[in-house]
Amino acid sequence: MKLALFDFDGTISREETTEDFIYFAVGKIKGELGRLFMAPLYFLYILKIISHHQAKELYLKFYFKGWDREHFVALSREYAATKVARLVKDSALERIRWHQAQEHHVVVVSGSLDIWIKPWCEEKGLDLISTKIDLSEEKITGRLATRNCYREEKVNRINREIDLSQYSHIYAYGDSTGDRAMMALADESYYRYFD
Repeated sequence: MKLALFDFDGTISREETTEDFIYFAVGKIKGELGRLFMAPLYFLYILKIISHHQAKELYLKFYFKGWDREHFVALSREYAATKVARLVKDSALERIRWHQAQEHHVVVVSGSLDIWIKPWCEEKGLDLISTKIDLSEEKITGRLATRNCYREEKVNRINREIDLSQYSHIYAYGDSTGDRAMMALADESYYRYFD
């Protein structure tokens, strides 16, 4: 049995879904103003003052803290149904279908929130390992329910959820430094293969 691991944002998709969802949910003007306001987060992350996980939580809190959970979920589902498929690169989908035709186990491993990309993965018959937002309260807090699935955390989650010893060969596809740890697990890795 062979395994194919795919990053989603920038690898399968043409755009980052977190940013795209924010624009979808709050509109372009608020989205742009928020990016300016949140710019210091980027520098705090670069300087290693905060982690990628903390930066993502602060980003989600800025836009969505206090939102009614059901409204957030409904909007996320609408985004998943109407936008995600349009972001997918034809070349990436063709490669996924090739793996499926070879009866390989295909898993998407993403820092994106599962609520946005899980419906697309399910429709395509793909397993998903991703970041989850905390939906345990009536109002959105912006907290994550899992560690952000990024860099070494991708490897941690893969090792927890997949028995790699069961596979004779592993493929991995990514497009950023956040994917390199995952790609190091593979016998064959493809960097920016679909650009």
